[in-house]
Amino acid sequence: MDGKMLARLGAVVFVAVAITATAIEMSRKEEAPAAWPSGRATQAQVDPLRDELIRCQSLGEAGPRDPACLRAWAENRNRFLAPGARPMERLPEPPTPNAGSREIPDNPIRRENAPQLDEAR
Repeated sequence: MDGKMLARLGAVVFVAVAITATAIEMSRKEEAPAAWPSGRATQAQVDPLRDELIRCQSLGEAGPRDPACLRAWAENRNRFLAPGARPMERLPEPPTPNAGSREIPDNPIRRENAPQLDEAR
């Protein structure tokens, strides 16, 4: 076989595989895609504060003048910023003074050899 004939045979095989794959894909029936879990747990109880905040958000610029929205935002701030609203972070314990401490070597320049200010004049 020469090179041209081999190239033509390869092209015909490639086209045949492509047509077969297309026919198989077109004959499949579409299935409904599986629902992706949102990662959020479904809320068993409805939060009235959340509903009020959504309502205030939909008001736009009228929200800051609405007394119900002002109360809802204050309650939301209290929930978020109140002491104990978030768990305390645990900081690592400081190392004990004896653990891993090394003695500092003596200063190579001793005080008796260091020039004094009065002697330098």
